[in-house]
Amino acid sequence: MGISWRDRSPAAAKVIETADRLLQDQLHRPLSEYIFNNTDAATLSRTDIAQPAIFVTSMACWAGITDLRILQHDQLAVTAGLSLGEYTALTVAGAISFEDALRLVTLRGRAMQDAAEASDGGMVALIGADEATANDVVQATRENDILVAANFNAPGQVVLSGASAAIDRAASYAADEKKLRVAKLDVAGAFHSPLMEPAAERLAQALESTEINLPSVPVLSNVTGAPHEMGSVRHLLVSQLTSSVRWADCCNYIRQTYPDASWTELAPGRTLTGIMRKIDRKIKVQNLAEAPVEAEA
Repeated sequence: MGISWRDRSPAAAKVIETADRLLQDQLHRPLSEYIFNNTDAATLSRTDIAQPAIFVTSMACWAGITDLRILQHDQLAVTAGLSLGEYTALTVAGAISFEDALRLVTLRGRAMQDAAEASDGGMVALIGADEATANDVVQATRENDILVAANFNAPGQVVLSGASAAIDRAASYAADEKKLRVAKLDVAGAFHSPLMEPAAERLAQALESTEINLPSVPVLSNVTGAPHEMGSVRHLLVSQLTSSVRWADCCNYIRQTYPDASWTELAPGRTLTGIMRKIDRKIKVQNLAEAPVEAEA
């Protein structure tokens, strides 16, 4: 992921080189090797590897956007990102430096991996469920285990997170009683649930020494679905690890507040472009998973 940006944009390549230098003592090998050298899926999907890899690829793409004259920074109106992507959104808006954000993202990934390995948890997507239906499934199947609605991504796409036994009960109940399509997610643990509390505590300590600047444009919070307010960034980034991700609310806020805005998704992948089709098919998203072939620095 991100190869086209590295190859076509010197600015993007510099972002990746800088990340390799900053993380040289924290990973078993350079981050760029994980990203570009056909790393096996099991290794790259580990959240302690995936989080810095995705963040750096997104930031390389952002650097390449200006380098290749695709979008100027002064055209930016608002930024948002789903879960990990909120760090990209804050960095793009100037609230956190690239160096600090990379440090936080790397710690966040490691802390979440550790919390996942220390608990028995998972996640399941309920296809066709609204918020009320998802909450009904949680209430009916939680029993004495941890189980929460963790992601409200789009109408008809809600993800539950919690203890594995509760996830199994919820999946069966949702399919049999609510007639929903269910899909267990291939993730390390129960993200955005109380099982991530140990990771939240470690992140809170790291954020205490992180400089947070006033962003150049509004940045949406996953926890509230609204822009960060002065002084809210540290608290809400910590809360995000154990709270529901309200991505649909973030997108709806932007739709209503900036009705004429153009939408752009940074690399890697097309996940948010696909989710937008479920939120509002009339909105066209410029997806930059790959650098345009005709682009030249």
